Amino acid sequence: MVFIITTLRRIGREITASIFEFCFLVFLFSWDISLTLINVLTFKRKVGRVTPKGHPGEGGIWPEYIPPKPGDSRCGCPALNAMANHGIISRDGRNISFRDLSRKVGETFNISPTFCIYVPRYAAHILNRSYNSGRFDLSDVDAHNGIEHDASLVRRDTYLQNDQGPPDGQLVASLLKCATGPPPQIQATASYSPLPSSDSPYFDVAVHVAKALADFDMNRTLTATDLSRRLGVRRPESRRDNGQYSLDFRHKIFGSANGSTMLTVFGGCVPDLYTFLVEERLPDGWESRARDRMGLTMFSFTRVSLRIEFGVKEEVDQPLNLM
Repeated sequence: MVFIITTLRRIGREITASIFEFCFLVFLFSWDISLTLINVLTFKRKVGRVTPKGHPGEGGIWPEYIPPKPGDSRCGCPALNAMANHGIISRDGRNISFRDLSRKVGETFNISPTFCIYVPRYAAHILNRSYNSGRFDLSDVDAHNGIEHDASLVRRDTYLQNDQGPPDGQLVASLLKCATGPPPQIQATASYSPLPSSDSPYFDVAVHVAKALADFDMNRTLTATDLSRRLGVRRPESRRDNGQYSLDFRHKIFGSANGSTMLTVFGGCVPDLYTFLVEERLPDGWESRARDRMGLTMFSFTRVSLRIEFGVKEEVDQPLNLM
C-alpha cells in the first residue's frame, strides 16, 4: 500500500511540475516576443546612456577592478567573472543569489528581464536548487555538460583542465586573430592594454595573447562568419584531444551563444573583447552595445546564435553517425 501511495505521489508531482514548467515557459516566451516587438517599435537607448542611472557602469564608470585572490570562486563565463572582479556581484564569487544575479546582469549588459530570468533559473535547476531562494558559487556553474561544455572558444575542456576559472591564452589569441570585420562603428573604449601586474592570475594569459597579437591590426571586429569558422576549428581539436569529448546539439547552441554575446553585447569590437576575455575586466568608458529599449531579448539573441551555429561548415563535412 505504501508503495502504491508513494508511486502515485511521485507521478502526481512530476505531472504538476511538467504542467507548471510548460505554462511558465509559454508565459516567458510570450513576454519575450512582446519585448522584442516593443524594441522594434521604439528608439534605442542613446549612446552613453545604456546603463541605468544610479547603477554600476553609469556613464562608463565601473567599480574598481580587482583580480581574483586565492580562494575566490570563478567559472568559465567571462561575463560573470568580470562582474565579480568589479564587485557588481560578490568579489569572492560565493553565496550569490540567483534572483540577485538576474537583476544585476540585466543592469550591467542591458539584457531583457525575460532573458535574465531564463538563464539563471536554468542554471538553478541544473544544480537542483531553487531560483527564488537558492544561492551558488561561481565555480558551481562549471558542472560539466550542464551549461559548461566541451569545445569552448576560450577555455580548454574540463577533461584537459579541471579548473575552468582562468581563460586559455592560446585560445583567446586564436579567437581574436580570426576577426575579419571592419573597424567598429562605435569607437572602442579599450586600446591594446598593457600587461596586468605579475601577481595577477591573468598575467600569463596576457603575456601569451600580447605576443600572439604583436603584429595584428586590432582595429577590426569579429563577425558571425568568423565565429562559425572558429567553432569549426575548435570542435575537431577538442574531439582529437579530449578522450571524453561530448557535444550534443544543445551544448553546440551554448557554444554559439557565447559567440553571440561577443557580437550583441560587445559589437564584435576586438579591442574591447581583448580586455574582456584576457583580464575579465570591463574597459573604462565601456557600455553594452545592446541598446534596445527593453534590453536584449532571448528572441534577438537566439537569432544571432543560430546564425553562428548553422554557419559551422564542419558540421556537415563529417560523416553522419547513425549507429
